[in-house]
Amino acid sequence: MLSKKTQYALKALSYLAAHHQEGPVLIASIAKIKKIPIKFLENILLHLKKAGMLESKKGKGGGYFLSKAPHKITIASVLREIEGPIALLPCVSLNFYKKCKDCDEKNCGLNKIMAITRDATLLILEKKTLADLLNHE
Repeated sequence: MLSKKTQYALKALSYLAAHHQEGPVLIASIAKIKKIPIKFLENILLHLKKAGMLESKKGKGGGYFLSKAPHKITIASVLREIEGPIALLPCVSLNFYKKCKDCDEKNCGLNKIMAITRDATLLILEKKTLADLLNHE
């Protein structure tokens, strides 16, 4: 299940994607339109800026904007940045692998099923981008 933080991040990013050609967007505008608590949004946008997904401009005409075109930012990259691993178990994670203490991965049925689940999920999330979010709004 996606956390509220991730849901808000995707809503904010979709708004920025929709206004990509217009320049920086004020946090207050995003918060109001997308109904996101402004303090929570400030932290989310700062996190995404540190991750290199956003840039900002200070002063008059300032705000946040995407660092890349919307079609170049995958949903998988956003989820990994906010949530961490996409895999449901650490022993099947591609980017955050960690061996389970009490498991023999070669003979674990749960490991096999979760690896298949991870692959099916990634097949979708790595192909879908912020631009795809716009097509559904």
